[in-house]
Amino acid sequence: MTMTLEAPITYISDTATSPAPKKLAARCADGNGTLTPLFFSDENVDIARAKAICTRCPLSASCLDGALERLEPWGVWGGELIDNGQIVLDRRPRGRPSVLPRAILVIDEDRTIRSIASVSEQRSYEIAIRVA
Repeated sequence: MTMTLEAPITYISDTATSPAPKKLAARCADGNGTLTPLFFSDENVDIARAKAICTRCPLSASCLDGALERLEPWGVWGGELIDNGQIVLDRRPRGRPSVLPRAILVIDEDRTIRSIASVSEQRSYEIAIRVA
């Protein structure tokens, strides 16, 4: 028995919002696989960053549906953490559980991008002042 697997959806035509169809790209699909390690990491920070990227993706619902249909073994798909083909709320670390509760991790992708942009603008301004 052979099993064929479909590739994850990275583009979809948007005909509902515009008369001329256009392609919507997944936010994680840069064509180079740059973000792949982020979506398949064991680190809670990376998992949270991957989920933050998915929050504004136009394909997150179809991505999650496809992952559940294909029984993806693990990774972040459509903003949810998948383990053994099922959605899990939190990945437990290996070893003995800590006595202290874990801190709640919140990562806002937009805030991170804005802070990087403001630092970049500030550095450009400082360099311009030094040169002048």
